[in-house]
Amino acid sequence: MHKIVNNLISIKSEIKKNIQPLATDYNPEIIAVSKTFPMSDILPLINYGHMHFGENKVQESIEKWDNIKIDFKDIKLHMLGKLQTNKVKYVLPLFDYIHSLDNLRLAEKIANEEVKINKKINIFIQINIGNESQKNGINSDELESFYKRCTQDLGLKIIGLMCIPPNDFNILSNFLKMKNLLNKIQLPELSMGMSNDYMEAINYKATFLRIGSKIFGNRN
Repeated sequence: MHKIVNNLISIKSEIKKNIQPLATDYNPEIIAVSKTFPMSDILPLINYGHMHFGENKVQESIEKWDNIKIDFKDIKLHMLGKLQTNKVKYVLPLFDYIHSLDNLRLAEKIANEEVKINKKINIFIQINIGNESQKNGINSDELESFYKRCTQDLGLKIIGLMCIPPNDFNILSNFLKMKNLLNKIQLPELSMGMSNDYMEAINYKATFLRIGSKIFGNRN
């Protein structure tokens, strides 16, 4: 079996072992973060049956996935990176999920584009859980009003929350904050946990894990 497929199998096995035995209804989805990796590295996973993939850059995604998604209709593509409003019209036809909604202008653009192409996309609101100036995301105290604006006024399909927490000793406390925010607005999905902290994320019931280098190897 291909090394990349073996990496995915090992991760799944590790997760299964560490999920509490009584949590039979909990089965987090792994997004294989394939940004910068060629299709030759991705195809073994597709042929194995893995269907969730994550990308950061719109142009790269179009070049890689346009034809593949025609051939493999069950593939689910996740836009993980910062999304500019002028790229929304390219993202909506190709992607199934957006993980990085963090401002009203972008929300309005997505809503307008959805009407144009008659498609609803699954959306996560990105939270700047560590209040880091260099990171995107809304502040947690803005969440309720932003969520209402997106759903009630714009009709967006908000399914959950996403975060990229600081890589420090507060990781567990930040994951707990995210879980509490999710419970507060009663959404089902939580996108958190990457190659270095996905095992911690499953303790807080993350439903989508964004794993790249642990599957594909280090990026050049």
